[in-house]
Amino acid sequence: MIRHLLAAALALLTALPLYAQQTPVQDLLQEHRALIEKSSRTTIGPAIDALAASGLPQAQAVLQAWQDKDMWQREADGLFFKGEKTGKSTYRLIDFDTGEPVGEADKSTLDQQKPNSGIRALIGSALVQFQLSDPDPARRLDALTSIQRDPDAAHLAPLRASIEAEPDAAIRARKTRLATLLTIGYAKDEAERIAAIESVSGDLDRDVRATLNPLVQTRRDVTAGDMAANINVARLLTPGSEALPREEAYALLVAKGLAPARISNDDIRTALAAHIEDGKVAGIPVAVLDDPEMRERAYAALAEAGKAAPTALSADVDRALSDHIFFDAYADPSPAITEAANKALKSIALNVGTMQALDLGLDALSLASIYFLAAIGLAITFGVMGVINMAHGEFIMMGAYTGYVVQQFVPNYTVSILLAIPLAFMVTFAAGVAMERLVIRWLYNRPLETLLATFGISIALQQLAKNIFGTQARPLTSPAWLDGAWVLNDVVGVSYIRIAIFVLALIFLAIFLFIMKKTRLGLETRAVTQNPRMAASMGINPGRVNMLTFGLGSGIAGIAGVAIGLYAKVTSEMGADYIVQSFMTVVVGGVGNIWGTLLGATMIGFLQKGIEWFNPSNTLAAQTYMIIFIIIFIQFRPRGIIALKGRAAGD
Repeated sequence: MIRHLLAAALALLTALPLYAQQTPVQDLLQEHRALIEKSSRTTIGPAIDALAASGLPQAQAVLQAWQDKDMWQREADGLFFKGEKTGKSTYRLIDFDTGEPVGEADKSTLDQQKPNSGIRALIGSALVQFQLSDPDPARRLDALTSIQRDPDAAHLAPLRASIEAEPDAAIRARKTRLATLLTIGYAKDEAERIAAIESVSGDLDRDVRATLNPLVQTRRDVTAGDMAANINVARLLTPGSEALPREEAYALLVAKGLAPARISNDDIRTALAAHIEDGKVAGIPVAVLDDPEMRERAYAALAEAGKAAPTALSADVDRALSDHIFFDAYADPSPAITEAANKALKSIALNVGTMQALDLGLDALSLASIYFLAAIGLAITFGVMGVINMAHGEFIMMGAYTGYVVQQFVPNYTVSILLAIPLAFMVTFAAGVAMERLVIRWLYNRPLETLLATFGISIALQQLAKNIFGTQARPLTSPAWLDGAWVLNDVVGVSYIRIAIFVLALIFLAIFLFIMKKTRLGLETRAVTQNPRMAASMGINPGRVNMLTFGLGSGIAGIAGVAIGLYAKVTSEMGADYIVQSFMTVVVGGVGNIWGTLLGATMIGFLQKGIEWFNPSNTLAAQTYMIIFIIIFIQFRPRGIIALKGRAAGD
């Protein structure tokens, strides 16, 4: 037994010189042992900084183990190791300098270093300089994200040092940009900061504005004498002005300890009421106390007699305000920096306004394409044939529900949408043909009866949809490749679904023009529209042409329903949301002309978005103003943008 103890003691004595000579990391930890053992966020800084600045290759591993709570201290000799659990209560100790195991120890003989969240944050900041050059690109990106989330002046030097050796072009660009932003906020050289500010002037990214805004933030202050030289004054303030009301100015003096607090008017009235004697207060008749000056004189007399607490009177307030200088000061003490930041922010604001106008224009164009797609079928049935089809919105609804039903059987969203488009056309084409044969053909040249009949059909179709699909909105899911948005910058962005609808609207414009200009059906439709009797005498069957034309318009409405259902809720009432806009689009553009429908949709889309921009919280008001504008427009151009042609031209 004694022999084993002697051997252990000899080994320990032999190891001590070895640690002293070949353990720089351990020596550094022992040097700051007291701070580590009783660490707190306010005291641990020197130990973390010493490790980070040591230049030792093992420093990163030590900091990482410490942050992960894997650093243990052996009670017998106070040495620090990385601990790896090997059993229920045993840990393998790994030397920080060599990276080799030095044995195992029971948990009862060890103290685990458990840094709190504040200390772990400090360690994380220190680790950034190592992670910026880590071989793993993911770690380098994590380091950049950490810096961006919590920037600090200490990050600037290691970030700059890591840029030149960065092998990944995308990460290098991100490092360069982040270094520019840190230079703006933390560089010591003023010229360097100004150059960095000028380099991002006009940049639309939010992180640029988040970096520049703190430089031009102001604080309100007051001084009794000359202002200090290091104060960067944004503007001088006059007490009693709109920018600085008199009461606010005096409250600032009180808060700074430069003037006594005033007693409130209510307290003054209470004190006066409590000292009324023979209809007077301090010898002043109660009848004249409605005058603020007399009230103050009476209260001053009470205060002088010791019957009330002293307070500053109006004359005292005026004197105090005139004896002090009030001003707003920039947070950054350098006038050159704040001037450059203000200039850059003005340039950014101009660019943001331009991009917002572009974004508004794209939104309006997107809305116009939706209205055009919804109205193109009505342009055929109403514009060309002169039939007021109040059930047009229900054909849009039928198309959307067709897409929903297809997706119940075809789980692949891309394939289901490709199948839904022709199926929606066939379903609504058949419904339109049936409606024309059974109802519409008996009501030609009788617009009022047509309106009433189609209105009744629309109600019946809505109720039928409720009976089949219920009142809950049904999902029509877009393919994954339509998720997200095309983002030009932090201001301008358009969803891929709306881009797809815009493209679809152009496709159907081309298809409609091809049918009307290049096919026999189009030729016969134009002939029947212009002169049905002459067309019949030339061997054209007007009834057949009307049936196919009405079916074509209904089929296109069904396809529009599939497209609209991708971003709007699919319900039995969804058609009612578009029937009014569809009629307005056709009428404003010019009944009977597809180009007029396109221009009408564009005008209504831009008009609605423009009105919504002025009053974004009330879309109903925007639609009301839009209808009023259209009513006024029609008074001056009753035939629309492009003059009416066709069956109703003589009306």
